[in-house]
Amino acid sequence: MKAAVIVFPGSNCDRDCAVAVERSTGASVDMVWHQDTALPGGLDLIVLPGGFSYGDYLRCGAMAAQSPVMREVVKAAERGVAVVGICNGFQILCEAHLLPGALLRNAALKYVCKAVDLDVANAQTRFTAGYQDRRQVRMTVGNGEGNFFADNDTLDRLEGNGRVVFRYRDNPNGSARAIAGIVNDQGNVLGLMPHPDRAFEPELGSSDGALLFQSALDSA
Repeated sequence: MKAAVIVFPGSNCDRDCAVAVERSTGASVDMVWHQDTALPGGLDLIVLPGGFSYGDYLRCGAMAAQSPVMREVVKAAERGVAVVGICNGFQILCEAHLLPGALLRNAALKYVCKAVDLDVANAQTRFTAGYQDRRQVRMTVGNGEGNFFADNDTLDRLEGNGRVVFRYRDNPNGSARAIAGIVNDQGNVLGLMPHPDRAFEPELGSSDGALLFQSALDSA
């Protein structure tokens, strides 16, 4: 199995993601710089990590979405390669139009960093199949712009098509309908604000995030 972690200026969870994927799945992981114009061959998973790409100037993720490597990420997603965007990575996926909606300032206008309990809203995706009958997991959030927003028609479509994958049990950001993570129509692109890379082994307080990476690569 082979994965890649995309590194943008200001990424600060890229190494965390690489270690989490390696230890959770045994996959080999390549670090790919944002200015690269090609991705490694044979990828089973691409991870867009958390952080503050380009200093969060303009809008969070907006400048990163224009990076040269993102053209190749979009092409890979269109081919069906699994793509996970975590926190800032979720923002980038929305700005790149791989996922609908936007991530706004948190409702309380404060940075939120804490462990959160999540409901697995759809355990039938390629990213959640490993949770099987489990319906509650724990990860952590660390963001100032994690407030997921979309118009009501889009929200209705996401829910009606089973594309809401995770929901907050205690909505820390004020996200619409407590949405914490969604997938695209094809089911191979996942964006989520909580960090599975900070919850992949018991020493971190939870190992629930490991199942997400395992599921994504098992599906390949």
